[in-house]
Amino acid sequence: MSEQKIKVLVAEDEVHLGQILSNFLGGRGYAVHTVTDGRAALEALRAEAYDVALLDIVMPELDGLEVLKQVRADADPPEVIIITGNGTIETAISAMKLGAYDYMAKPYRMAEIDVLVRRAWEKRRLARENVLLQSQLERAGGATEIVTQYAPLQAVLEVVAKVAPSDSAVLISGESGTGKELVAHMLHRLSERAGPFVDVSCASLSEGMLDSELFGHERGAFAGADERKLGLMELAAGGTLFLDEISELSLKLQSKLLRALDQRSFYRVGGTQKVEVDVRILAATNRDLAARAGEGLFRDDLLYRINTIMIKLPPLRERAVDIPLIARQFLRQYGKANPPTLTVDALDVLGRYPWPGNVRELKNVIERAVLLAQGPQIRASDLPLQLPGHGNTPASSPAVSLAELERRHIESVLHNTNWHQGRAASALGISSKTLYRKIREYGFQRPGGLE
Repeated sequence: MSEQKIKVLVAEDEVHLGQILSNFLGGRGYAVHTVTDGRAALEALRAEAYDVALLDIVMPELDGLEVLKQVRADADPPEVIIITGNGTIETAISAMKLGAYDYMAKPYRMAEIDVLVRRAWEKRRLARENVLLQSQLERAGGATEIVTQYAPLQAVLEVVAKVAPSDSAVLISGESGTGKELVAHMLHRLSERAGPFVDVSCASLSEGMLDSELFGHERGAFAGADERKLGLMELAAGGTLFLDEISELSLKLQSKLLRALDQRSFYRVGGTQKVEVDVRILAATNRDLAARAGEGLFRDDLLYRINTIMIKLPPLRERAVDIPLIARQFLRQYGKANPPTLTVDALDVLGRYPWPGNVRELKNVIERAVLLAQGPQIRASDLPLQLPGHGNTPASSPAVSLAELERRHIESVLHNTNWHQGRAASALGISSKTLYRKIREYGFQRPGGLE
């Protein structure tokens, strides 16, 4: 993985010293730009997004403190380190009050500058991630892992673990509610990328708004753009950008996204300065992108670019064996200290329902059932499900018995653990008390000779 370079502005009116500092920082892997007066420093900081600015106090046009004061009022300012040859306590206090990250007096050691710049950048990176996390808290919730005992899905998750450390683009397909976002989070968490996970719903915004959200905009780019705004692609630098429902991108934005991915750079809306960025792209879709490409609704070249690795998630109706496992996970989530249990007839109904909304729908059904449960058990009559061919009432016929699937699974685990109920409960993901109740419920008998 290639690292995103830390962008540093050096404002030093002593040309020779500024060149020495620039050469040193460039040799340490920073992307450095140098100016020799305060006015040029302010213009540079407003034309491009820098991570750290080293400002000399005494400069022509504007002094370092005035530049600091003005730039701190801008959106997403860099961290600023003030440097002066006239070090006084008063100057240091003034700089810190204005929002400087730190203060250094000449003569200084280059190694100290290196350490300070890296610490300042780390502070800015963490601040950006905090903003992103806060904005995502409302959308967060529910399970953070995919739980399954369905062999085809287990194979899919093995592929996820293998490809996660790479920087390859991944296209995750599947019906709505199958867990595509969970897979994207897994890919990011198991990757080696240090930057944040940033997600964007391509279907929730108009083309103009999505362009600005994705690529950012400059001050004055359009009516109401009173200040520069960094786009989600830029905020994802060094990390992962997850494009949910990518099929909903307009052809114009598809073209702009493809160019940004190929060149690893883009222009903000209304901008003239190229923004270089290193991000890994994950995309998700519940549509057939190849078919949409054939209809002229999705670019072939973008499709090739985003599906280096294809991951397809099965619908819940194909992995009915997982329904008890997932349902109990949601029961624990919503039932908290005393989660209710599902009766055999409730499990039967859950198994026969086709789940057009997949796991997301199951989650909502269990949440509602827990809230309205009259006792410690949830019965079929407590489930708001209309089964095909049963009008408005849930059926309780055992034609397709999910309870039987569960019974066989528990019986198999008990056999494989030689009826060691502690190990069996752990393998099943349930408590020993629940396992004991299931043994009685299904009428299991311990084989003779087993203690």
